[in-house]
Amino acid sequence: MADSTFLNRGTPPHIATLILLAGLSALTMNIFLPSLPGMAAWFEVPYALMQLSVALYLGLSAVLQILIGPISDRYGRRKVLLWSLVLFLIATVGTLLAPNATAFLVFRMAQAVIAAGMVLSRAVVRDMVPDDAQAASMIGYVTMGMSIVPMIGPVIGGVLEEAIGWQANFGLLLVLGLVTLWLTWADLGETATIRPVTLGAQMRQYPQLLRSQRFWGYALCAAFASGSFFAYLGGAPYVGTEVFGLSASGVGALFALTAVGYAAGNFVAGRFSVRIGMNRMVFIGALVTLGGLGTLAVLTLAGLHSAFVFFGFTTFVGFGNGMTLPNANAGLLSIQPELAGTASGLGGAIMIGGGAALAALAGALLGPGASETPLVLLMLASSVGALLSILWVMRRARSLGLSA
Repeated sequence: MADSTFLNRGTPPHIATLILLAGLSALTMNIFLPSLPGMAAWFEVPYALMQLSVALYLGLSAVLQILIGPISDRYGRRKVLLWSLVLFLIATVGTLLAPNATAFLVFRMAQAVIAAGMVLSRAVVRDMVPDDAQAASMIGYVTMGMSIVPMIGPVIGGVLEEAIGWQANFGLLLVLGLVTLWLTWADLGETATIRPVTLGAQMRQYPQLLRSQRFWGYALCAAFASGSFFAYLGGAPYVGTEVFGLSASGVGALFALTAVGYAAGNFVAGRFSVRIGMNRMVFIGALVTLGGLGTLAVLTLAGLHSAFVFFGFTTFVGFGNGMTLPNANAGLLSIQPELAGTASGLGGAIMIGGGAALAALAGALLGPGASETPLVLLMLASSVGALLSILWVMRRARSLGLSA
């Protein structure tokens, strides 16, 4: 693999390009969350219907990731990313021009094509760095930088919604999408080794991955770990505005606490994954998330209801996931490195699909008069699943004589 030269389409991309690709994907998911109550009022629909813009987006994102991975293995990362960005820009224009909630939701779902940025930034890292622990370290750095964008996204989104209106959030996505398209075109050289096989043949390789117990262990660990966060995405706007009476900008500011934790966890993953080991880092991260949510559940059930307690303890969710997810994703890609794009897409589909279900469930649990307790318990249950999954992987690794 040639050394990376910034803004040279003949070499692998600079890490900044990968950060921006993954960051735009994450930002699209959460920048408008503080605006959900205001959007429901704008379109004159119930909050539960507007909240589907999270669950439906995640659901379609999961389906697309099943296709994005093998398509990129067949035709290359560069082509798939460029076309995905073009389609994302068209969908974003559609959200701005939507005359009603139904049209908005259709275009919002179409924005899910930007999931290619999340999927293929990981696959490109694997193309560039063959060693498992080093790949986990680089993914950690990529996602650490990526977390800066969604950290400030809800803050900016809340301020823009109050100052201009919810449309300003999608206007910002349009501008950032144009910048990302240009940078990807100018900097991202092809990293995949193109294999002359049909897409159907690529899809038929999925059973090779699905028969691997380690693949399922890593995939479920990532799904449950991120599930705590996705449930939070689906329910926290309601909890912030309806339970604690916060403004949109206030909710956005408190959302940043989770992202600060995620950035810190990513730094730890990038700095220490090679030394500690991939599986152990996942295990430590899962314990941190479970400990934070377990404490929050105890405090909530004891009657301590506070916005600062609720949002503050979600910092542990971010910190734990920051350690867990880069390493779990690297584990997914290590099963069959020649199928890195396929594995990233399938693993991402399992992760995002589970997240969509939990986001929808969180919205359903938080009906009129509900407290934050159902959401806290849902997030706690998901974190337990993550810990059990990595323990399964470590046990399987020991039985195969691999590093646990």
